[in-house]
Amino acid sequence: MPHKPHNPYARLFAIPGATAFTLGNLIARLPMGMFSVSAVIMISGARGSYALAGAVTATGLAATAVVAPWTARLVDRHGQARVAVPATAIAALGSLSLLLCVRYGAPDWTLFASYAATATTPNTGGMSRARWAHLLKGDDAAAHTANSFEQAVDELCFMLGPVLAAFLCAALFPQAGTLIGVVLLLTGVLLFTAQRATEPPPQGRTDDAARKAASPLRAPGMPTLLVGFLATGAVFGSLEVVTIAFADAQGHKAAAGAILALQAAGSCAAGLVYGAAKPRAPLVRRHLLCGAAMAALMTLPLLAVTVTGSLVALAGALLVAGMATAPTMVTGMTLVQRYTPEGRLNEGMTLAVTGLLGGIACGAAGGGWAVERLGPAAGYWVPVAAACAAVLLSSAQACATSTPRRRLARRHASSEA
Repeated sequence: MPHKPHNPYARLFAIPGATAFTLGNLIARLPMGMFSVSAVIMISGARGSYALAGAVTATGLAATAVVAPWTARLVDRHGQARVAVPATAIAALGSLSLLLCVRYGAPDWTLFASYAATATTPNTGGMSRARWAHLLKGDDAAAHTANSFEQAVDELCFMLGPVLAAFLCAALFPQAGTLIGVVLLLTGVLLFTAQRATEPPPQGRTDDAARKAASPLRAPGMPTLLVGFLATGAVFGSLEVVTIAFADAQGHKAAAGAILALQAAGSCAAGLVYGAAKPRAPLVRRHLLCGAAMAALMTLPLLAVTVTGSLVALAGALLVAGMATAPTMVTGMTLVQRYTPEGRLNEGMTLAVTGLLGGIACGAAGGGWAVERLGPAAGYWVPVAAACAAVLLSSAQACATSTPRRRLARRHASSEA
């Protein structure tokens, strides 16, 4: 009888093909944290305008919010390999077009059009989670570990992507971050999709009425959960802008990246620990408790800058504050998987990521507004407020989904009596 590993992560990668698709997905996911930073450096350096660079990247984000769920729906219907490869090729051409337009001084509108074409980039993290859900169907403990691992990978890419992009653009040439990002994305997606044995079976075509009924947006509990992802994204977006502003006010703007990386490091470590644990509380309650912990810990950066005004104290506070974000995201993504109708998992998770990205954009705008009018230290009230809003939405979602089940259980018990 073969020996069964005790480490929950070792048990995951003992599954045939799991290591191969994970490595390919990691290579494909790393550029997700590179493209926007590379675009800002490239455009601002060539055109001398951060406003133009910001507008171009914001346009790409808006286009992604519209296109990504449709791409994910096609992935669910036709399979990951058949859709992800051509979608990635179109996105890669958009990035290369942006590079050439900047390099050769094309009109500004071409930058917007080129970057908007990158919106077809498939949700590689969602596709990886869909594979785990397919491979681990019926094993909730292993699925919990897999979701925690995927969240830790997200945080790792969030830490390494911008740093790698900035290094490449500075050490080589301004277009290097975009160019190498395209190579990594294409290589990773090709390696990932080549692992056909672990790919979830495509749902295939269904009639219009069935597709409408199966929409993740119509699933009970999903709308409130997606708005919760919007609020959680606002935490991340506002925290980034306010921290950069505070470091700049202290005369150490270059240190902002390292300080923010500590927040991601705390989240990555917490995600791995959480994945190795065996939580027993119901999933909805865990999501609510993790959100409450995130809201409580988000007060630490506010206290650090208000009481000490020290970047060192802020760095420590962000490290600790980050430890609640991964468990919150893990439980949220697990709920998305639970509520999403059969055969629409990529679409459901992409809608969650779209909500998160929209929240990041709103949070960045709100954080910038607060910094301009109230000062960098007071700006830390924005992530606190966003985290509290996420908790309230989690409470509403918990009530909406758990109360009917409890009533049904009580009716069933009374009928048996």
